[in-house]
Amino acid sequence: MNVLISGTSSGIGKACAERFLAEGHRVHGIDIAVSAIDHPAYTHYRHDIRDADLPDIEGVEVLVNNAGTIEDAESIAINLEATIDFTERYIQSPALRSVVFVASAAARTGSEFPRYVASKAGIVGYMKNLALALAPRGVTVNSISPGGVITPANQHILDSERLYAEVLGETLLGKWADADEIADFVYFCAVTNRSMTGEDILIDNGEMLKANFVW
Repeated sequence: MNVLISGTSSGIGKACAERFLAEGHRVHGIDIAVSAIDHPAYTHYRHDIRDADLPDIEGVEVLVNNAGTIEDAESIAINLEATIDFTERYIQSPALRSVVFVASAAARTGSEFPRYVASKAGIVGYMKNLALALAPRGVTVNSISPGGVITPANQHILDSERLYAEVLGETLLGKWADADEIADFVYFCAVTNRSMTGEDILIDNGEMLKANFVW
C-alpha cells in the first residue's frame, strides 16, 4: 500500500515507517528534519506540516498523523490545527482506506502541560468527527494514546535514574513502551483492522488504572 506518515525522522514516526517498509509497503515521510531512513521504498519530504506547499502525493491509502511538539506554546498550532489541515489535504485521496492519529494518554489524564493536553484531547475529538465523515467511504479512522515511550523526546528522563524510576513507579507493569511496540499498534489499526473505527486505544502500561486501595 501507499502510506504517508508525518514526523518520520525519529521516535514513533520513524518506527512506524520502518514497520510499514518491513511489510513491503511504499512509505512517504514528511518531517522538518533530514531523513533517518535509507530504503528504496521510502521517499522523504522535508517540510513542516504547517507549510502551504506540502507535496502532492498520489494514491495515499494509509495516513498516519504522528508529527507534533511537546512545546506547550506551540501545541495547539501544531498538534491540533496543523494536524487537522494536514489531514484534510490528504484524505481527498480516492484510494484512502485508513487514518491513524498518534494522540497521548495525557488526553485522558490531563497530567501534562495545559496546551499539550488540550491539543491531544482535541485530536481524539477530531478523530471521532473524521470517523463519522469518512465511514460512507469505508475508511477506518482511529487514534492511539501512548503513555511513556522510550524516544529521544524523553531522553532527559531516560538519562536520570531518579526521574526514570519515578515514572516507572507510576505504571502497573513497571515499564515504558518502546517505539517499535507503538508502531505495531499503528500498523494494526491501519492495515489489519477493518472493523474498528472512531476508537482511541490507550497504551500506557497501566498508568491510568493504577490506584492504591486504602481500607
